[in-house]
Amino acid sequence: MADKAKGKDAPTNPRGIPYAPFVDKVEDYVSSRAEVDSTMKSFQEMISKYQFMELSTQRRSAGLRDKIPDIQKTLETVRFLKTRTSTSAPLKTTFSLAPTLYAHATIAPPSSPSSTSSTTKEQEQEAEQEVYLWLGANVMLSYPVSEAEDLLDEKLEAARKALAGCEEDLEFLREQVTTLEVATARVYNWDVTQRRKDKAEPHDGDGDGDDGETKRLPNG
Repeated sequence: MADKAKGKDAPTNPRGIPYAPFVDKVEDYVSSRAEVDSTMKSFQEMISKYQFMELSTQRRSAGLRDKIPDIQKTLETVRFLKTRTSTSAPLKTTFSLAPTLYAHATIAPPSSPSSTSSTTKEQEQEAEQEVYLWLGANVMLSYPVSEAEDLLDEKLEAARKALAGCEEDLEFLREQVTTLEVATARVYNWDVTQRRKDKAEPHDGDGDGDDGETKRLPNG
């Protein structure tokens, strides 16, 4: 039956995508020709679902491939700013306001805490330079440089893991589509074989006459 292809406890890959049923013996899924159409329809629906998931995963993978270089560039910039001290020269640079619009900016060196012996940890933290990071959805937050570096490190690692997962899922999904295409072909071939058998059965007694006598060959 087609329902056998959908087990409640079907095994899945690490991202929860179920394995396609492997049809080794057609009789385990189809007990009569009446079930062929429903079984093949079920397989075709599963193929469509896998192909839809493949397209979605491809889009996510493309987005991550664009995102990772941006995170890397931002992280490199934050690490560069972290190396600057109060004695560093002002830094002249440009930054993007829009896809085709840039503006000039001068980044002053970080201010140093007072050199008195009573400098506290809070004063040192206040003296640490800050950076502003876009978090998406038109949201920007300021972070101390050290915190920004840790955050970007985490985001970069997470993006790389997500991309690796997407690549594994794409390969997995292609394999499941191939498995179902093979299963569909086996069910179809089984149906063709059964149809031929059904057509051949009424002619099994053609060698005998109606009265049981053997037919004579011409000129025999």
